[in-house]
Amino acid sequence: MWRLLVLGVLRAAGTAEAQANSSDGFLEFSVGKFTYFLLSRPFPQEAILRHISSNVTFLIFQVHSQYQNTTVSFTKALLPGTSETGNDRGLVFILRPEQTMCTWYLETKEDKPVQNVAIPLSYSERDPIPGGCNLEFDLDIDPNIYLDYNFFETTIKFAPANLGYARGAEPPPCDVGTGQESRWRLQYDVYQYFLPEGDLTEASLLQHLQRMVQVPQVKASAVKVVTVTGDDKTTVSFSSLPGQGVIYNVIVWDPFLNTSAAYVPVHTYACSFESVDGNCVSPVHACICPLIVIYIFMYFQGRLPTKMFSTVFALLGLFICFFGHRFWKTELFFIGFIFLGFFFYILITRLTSLQYDVRLVLTAVAGSMGGILLVASWWRFGALMLCMLCVGLVLGFLVSSGIFFTPLGNLNVFRDDGVFWVTFSCIALFIPVIFMGCLRILNILACAVMGSYSVVLAVDSYVFTSLSYITLNILRRALNTGFRGAFLREPFQTNDFIVLAVWGMLAVSGITLQIRRERGRPPFPPHPYKLWKQERERRVTNILDPSHHIPPLRDRLYGQLSQIREFFQKAQPAGERTPLLL
Repeated sequence: MWRLLVLGVLRAAGTAEAQANSSDGFLEFSVGKFTYFLLSRPFPQEAILRHISSNVTFLIFQVHSQYQNTTVSFTKALLPGTSETGNDRGLVFILRPEQTMCTWYLETKEDKPVQNVAIPLSYSERDPIPGGCNLEFDLDIDPNIYLDYNFFETTIKFAPANLGYARGAEPPPCDVGTGQESRWRLQYDVYQYFLPEGDLTEASLLQHLQRMVQVPQVKASAVKVVTVTGDDKTTVSFSSLPGQGVIYNVIVWDPFLNTSAAYVPVHTYACSFESVDGNCVSPVHACICPLIVIYIFMYFQGRLPTKMFSTVFALLGLFICFFGHRFWKTELFFIGFIFLGFFFYILITRLTSLQYDVRLVLTAVAGSMGGILLVASWWRFGALMLCMLCVGLVLGFLVSSGIFFTPLGNLNVFRDDGVFWVTFSCIALFIPVIFMGCLRILNILACAVMGSYSVVLAVDSYVFTSLSYITLNILRRALNTGFRGAFLREPFQTNDFIVLAVWGMLAVSGITLQIRRERGRPPFPPHPYKLWKQERERRVTNILDPSHHIPPLRDRLYGQLSQIREFFQKAQPAGERTPLLL
């Protein structure tokens, strides 16, 4: 509480300072202090930093906003290579000898005023210079991290750094030699920081960004995901989390001098605040299991009441969790729909360029056919092993997805598609194999685990949970070949612990209830076709059975049609119609 109070006081002080100075036509900043200010289109601002210490070699001035763009420039007139525009942008200012003051220029092209927070940071001649060896982007020295995202992955790029040097000296060459005296000795630690789940407020973002600006705070608050050396590409990919705020930053470290410097942090929600469909208020992310229903839900989200749809699906999941084994045919249709629909959707997505709506309709039809075929195979042939193989594979799919949801999924060996899919398939096949001797237990486990998982994912419409990505990450990898290089990290916060506990309690309750209820009963229902055939033979031979005298189906249908036809016919009058003679 005291920490939040102190941050609030600092923010208020910074805001007051900025507003006081803005009346004079400029904003005055202090090294290492955050300043909040409001920037509007008709009134660009000049930023001034005074009293720079003589031991400071270069400065990084950075400005952040939630989703509206701000332009920071070295010059008042925007010139190529002297400005940057975005919601997380900064500039490196190389100081001249005896220089004690710096100026920058801030403006925005947005129609509405933009709330910003900015801070200048100082570094010495021993510190590496972020983006000092930039050859790809517009600025000569570019400390910015460039972020791009889609539904599958979020990719960050940054320019290589250079070694530090004193004021007035020539910068070290970037591409001359690769020894320990060159910039190739530098290492880059990529950090990731999750905002609170479901928190899309501007105040929360700007407050948490303050923990990702300076090197000590970044190391204390964020999680280091990967270390990139000078020989590696300065590009890192992560799995996208629509609707979840994530902040990324890179710390360049000089192992020879043991000094560090931080790039300009960048944030994303993997969604748009301004788009109509799939915006951050109702992001397009997986909320429902099975996998095909995930995409159906994504399609209807925004067209139907989301919470109503999720509630209905939660009730269906509860039914499967507690009564799936008793209602055997309903469960088979459910499993058949998942099994065939999953492979069919991947097939048409990879091989065709059909529109999204068309693929959904075709997938629904294919999934329904899969459910009908599985039920028909049980009714006609009594293929218990085939049905249980499908049930076991669906359960094995969820178990294997859960294993790769852990840090094991980020091992370098699983970057190879061949190794990944062989391992994934072996784990999925292992589940039905070990339970082939006790099929009823396998079926009850599948009903309880899959049904409770469906309930848990339906909660995602009310409270964000990262557990939905257990299965969605596998589907992403099957649909997108580039997803294999993405780091799979999802937030696991208070909501996720609660939802995980609910999932476990529902699964255990469903298993316990079904095992107790099925005690003393046959493991599975008898073969439906044999029962129907025996019943038909009994009716033919037993003339005392009332059903023996039931007319054939064709005659019964003809009789029903005759009754319907007579109902619409006009009744004919009876008796003589000759008028009476008086």
